[in-house]
Amino acid sequence: MSCLFPVFIFASLAISKFVAIPGLPRYDLLLLLCLAFQVFMVKSRLESRDELKVITVFHLIGLCLEIYKVHMGSWSYPEEGYSKVFGVPLYSGFMYASVASYLCQAWRRLDVSLTNWPRPFLVTSLGAAIYLNFFTHHYIWDLRWVLMVLMFVVFWRSKVYFRVTHERFSMPVPLGYFLIGFFIWIAENIATFFGAWAYPNQRSGWELVHLSKISSWFLLVIVSFIIVAELKHVKARLGGGKPDR
Repeated sequence: MSCLFPVFIFASLAISKFVAIPGLPRYDLLLLLCLAFQVFMVKSRLESRDELKVITVFHLIGLCLEIYKVHMGSWSYPEEGYSKVFGVPLYSGFMYASVASYLCQAWRRLDVSLTNWPRPFLVTSLGAAIYLNFFTHHYIWDLRWVLMVLMFVVFWRSKVYFRVTHERFSMPVPLGYFLIGFFIWIAENIATFFGAWAYPNQRSGWELVHLSKISSWFLLVIVSFIIVAELKHVKARLGGGKPDR
């Protein structure tokens, strides 16, 4: 259930690859489907309005990153579409939003809590540095490995607790980051197979996404998790509750 939005996007990618609607480009069809499903998620109360706000933030963050990366030639969206902005179809933001949807759903459904969560200044600074590195590494050194080392320093004592049925489990926060990033990499292979976008080496035919992309998703998951966790803590403080630390 936590993966409902990502699964819907995969299903839409698969169906739209083989089923075409005359006069409606595939990218525009995907945008309409994602918008309709987002409305369904809120109206059915599978997602709350607060979660929708978080998801919208991710949509905008992801869309900005997409526009920049496509401009730099990191990947491309080769098909035509009316809803493309600077070469990027607007539906692509929902792929980032679906990650936020998963995090929000899992947080609630698995009763997630955190211990030894670092101070807000440390995590927000780290998250901002990671996000900026996705832009700046085209012009200066790629600092991803330095940022990974800093991540382990910042989160070395942090644990995430979650409930499966009636049993409580825990794992180090960095392990959680890696596992989510790894499964997103698997999802990325599925998405590129169905033509969601194409890396330069996939333009003549589909190939496995390079393993180095796992590190990129690992870092992006850190940014995503930090945003959700900090918003949860802010909401708890404003509501008079005590955030999990």
